[in-house]
Amino acid sequence: MSDEATQELSVTPDAVAGGTTHVSDEVVEKIAVAAARSVPGVAELGGDVARFFNAVLDRVGLDQVGDARRGCSAHVTNGAAVVNLVLVISAGHPVPQVTDAVRAAVTAAVEAYGLRADEINIRVDDVAMETPTA
Repeated sequence: MSDEATQELSVTPDAVAGGTTHVSDEVVEKIAVAAARSVPGVAELGGDVARFFNAVLDRVGLDQVGDARRGCSAHVTNGAAVVNLVLVISAGHPVPQVTDAVRAAVTAAVEAYGLRADEINIRVDDVAMETPTA
């Protein structure tokens, strides 16, 4: 064996190449949907048509298609996100409390990814009523 010395290269912030980073709208939509779903009182996301098509997809075995972004649109400009959500609230949950909690959760999630949440707009499209069991 030879006594070859290995040289370690240190990486410093000065050695980082320049460039730009763009976070796509779709990424922000997935982040926002995951955060909104985590809030108690949120039954589903999406308007009537989106939920109808999702039910059809569920029946034909494509139940994961479109679920990650359903009920959400987002637009990212210069590191700032505007998020629009369509929610179905569970019956018995006060709308202002649920929407405030969703807004806080989505803002925190978006900002955890290094973006600024300029607007979190929420439209409550429906209320999910519990179906009585026989």
